[in-house]
Amino acid sequence: METFTDPVIFRNYTQPKWLTILRIILGIILIWKGFTFFKDVVTIETLLKIGNINLLNDNSSVLAFFITYLNLLGGFFILVGLFTRWICLIQMPVIIVAIGFINSSNGISISNTELILSIIVLILLVVFAIWGSGILSADEYFKNYTKAALEPGHTQKLFN
Repeated sequence: METFTDPVIFRNYTQPKWLTILRIILGIILIWKGFTFFKDVVTIETLLKIGNINLLNDNSSVLAFFITYLNLLGGFFILVGLFTRWICLIQMPVIIVAIGFINSSNGISISNTELILSIIVLILLVVFAIWGSGILSADEYFKNYTKAALEPGHTQKLFN
């Protein structure tokens, strides 16, 4: 039933459907945060300046723009399951920085929902960086479509 042919990447492992639902929820959360940042860019710039790191203070508007569009684009790619592992790896530093010095400045407590949400998103990013996007994804569709076009006979079956 479940075969692990490649123990590092788990490429031939069939993901459960609930993991696909979690991937879609993760994409929606990242898109939602991207729209939130897009709506209120001044808040992100202020949070970056609170960190008291000169590199971030000088480039806060550029970083706010970058973080906003990275969340929007990355959330969309994770939602549809396209380049999921790479996008998760790209998103991880942004979430780690958010957990590290932006959310910790608000205080670490159970009532801090932004910190809890950031930790959950980081855990999900790690999970999908390891497991990939699953069967119900654009990655799987393009992999199968390309495979069908490269193997002899498959393309001719479509046109007959």
